[in-house]
Amino acid sequence: MRIAVVGAGAIGAYWGAALWRGGAEVHLIARKAHLEAMRRDGVRVLSPRGDFTARPHVTGDPAEIGPVDYVLLGLKAYSYPGCGPLVAPLLGPDTAVVAGQNGIPWWYFHKLAGPYEGRRIEAVDPGGATSAVLPPERAIGCVVYPASVIESPGVIRHLEGTRFSIGEPSGEISARCTALSEAMIAGGLKSPVEARLRDDIWIKLMGNASFNPISALTRATMAEIYEHLPTRHVAAQVMEEVLDIAARVGSKPDMTVERRLRGAGNVGHHKTSMLQDLEAGKELELDALVTAVVEIADMTGAPAPTLRTVYAATALLAQTRAGR
Repeated sequence: MRIAVVGAGAIGAYWGAALWRGGAEVHLIARKAHLEAMRRDGVRVLSPRGDFTARPHVTGDPAEIGPVDYVLLGLKAYSYPGCGPLVAPLLGPDTAVVAGQNGIPWWYFHKLAGPYEGRRIEAVDPGGATSAVLPPERAIGCVVYPASVIESPGVIRHLEGTRFSIGEPSGEISARCTALSEAMIAGGLKSPVEARLRDDIWIKLMGNASFNPISALTRATMAEIYEHLPTRHVAAQVMEEVLDIAARVGSKPDMTVERRLRGAGNVGHHKTSMLQDLEAGKELELDALVTAVVEIADMTGAPAPTLRTVYAATALLAQTRAGR
């Protein structure tokens, strides 16, 4: 099995290192100091589950690799429309693309039976640009649960979690999903193949669409948002509205708002990815986490007043930062 990881950052390098440890042929595509360190010393993973070093092939040029069986995307979702030059050399006739992204994926309505089948979500597929370089037919859905950070170039600190849930947009338990799942399990990861992966997407979105933008607006950690009752109430309202939107497109996540809130609060004084990006001066991953959810609310007629208010404020924050 040949696997290429495009965007071998904190999650991508950890994912690739685990697959390499399980016996897959892994190629990592990275940049700058991180690339040079991994090429020289391998990928050093520091984890409460045990430290290890993986030595996959590392390059900055995907043309060195050629077609593979699976392309794993470790990029932020806003990078997808422009990732064609990185991905195209890796695609063969049957190559699958597995996006380890948060939020609503560009393929969401592909093969989803019902009134919205085949609809394009502008927020994550602007003008069809993402689908042009990542055809939905190639997509395997993935919901990423691990947390990791780049401690220094070439060194990945794995904080928690080993689950990468995967699934076909059609809900089929396919041979390509089963084979990838087995490869990840061999590397020490959890990888259930889910017939209803979209339900998992919405469970994670309950937190991402609420805690991420609220944290960017308030600069607060997850525990601080949870412990401050008025703000916890805002997060709860957003979660209720996200569940309503999910139901309107046929998903019924097995998760209550109170349980999801407690889970977020138990994470402690952790900064969300959006707050980390804000503090680092990076682009906010707003489109997949919030804008696309608002777009689906518009599509389905969901009121979602609290979500829309939080979105408006966060979108203005992103716009004024970019302007300055």
